[in-house]
Amino acid sequence: MGKGYELLRDVRDRNISCGEFSVFLQHNPGRIKSSLAEVGEKDRKERQCFLCLDHLPEGQRGILYRSEYLILCNPMPVFSSHFTISHLEHRPQAIFEPMDIFLQLMIDYGSGWTIFYNGPKCGASAPDHLHFQAAPSGQLPIEKEIEEARRVILVTGVERVPLIALREAGREVVILQGDDPNEVGAVFRRFLSALKRVLATDEAPMMNIVGNYHEKKWRLVIFPRRKHRPDIFFRDGDARVVVSPGVIDMGGVLITPSKKDFDRLDAVAIASIYREVSLEGKIVERAIAAMVE
Repeated sequence: MGKGYELLRDVRDRNISCGEFSVFLQHNPGRIKSSLAEVGEKDRKERQCFLCLDHLPEGQRGILYRSEYLILCNPMPVFSSHFTISHLEHRPQAIFEPMDIFLQLMIDYGSGWTIFYNGPKCGASAPDHLHFQAAPSGQLPIEKEIEEARRVILVTGVERVPLIALREAGREVVILQGDDPNEVGAVFRRFLSALKRVLATDEAPMMNIVGNYHEKKWRLVIFPRRKHRPDIFFRDGDARVVVSPGVIDMGGVLITPSKKDFDRLDAVAIASIYREVSLEGKIVERAIAAMVE
């Protein structure tokens, strides 16, 4: 278990300006298994779930949270303090109903922490087991960018909860913020349902979510997605770039397990990756409009 944190000593990072937004590129070899994780239904059926109690890594210990979850040290950390909060039961990764516990985690952890959610088809390495992540706040570039007044655009308000878009972020970002967790949760579910209608799907829309509780307000930073991995991930030989964006990557810390990719990725390539995996802005706009019709 300690090996993953020992590997963080050798992590390298560099800041890349992509015009109006910035990205921390992180060379983190310890994340190679997560980046290459096979998450298809066939793969899930053929492997043991590493979040189930019977299959936790040897020596792993946890803290029981609200009788239903276990707080664990993330075995493949990105940050020096990085936790996984997994359900005691083996149940699918989802957010519609568990949004209540996600919001509860935000206040229980407190204003100095950020809670993460990866959708089952866009970053969750265990898409068959409900879980969240937590890390100290202030480590994602997006957390600083959403504080810049010039970037935020009030799109509309629903049930006292403003829906905010972020300008010049290189990917679609929707922000919900309010002082009542029940209202924030209800508006989030309306957004999720509207997105399903616009996409004409019965499946949960792909998304990653960053959440925190600050100045007595709950805030959800939502990244609507259309793809799990960019096309360059599937190229052959030297042309392949092992980048598999999850919530931390979408938040601006782009993880590259391969030194080769860390050295060669530039602003143009990063902007292209974000555009490719992010849901189109027009679809997001249609979903928001459908919420207030």
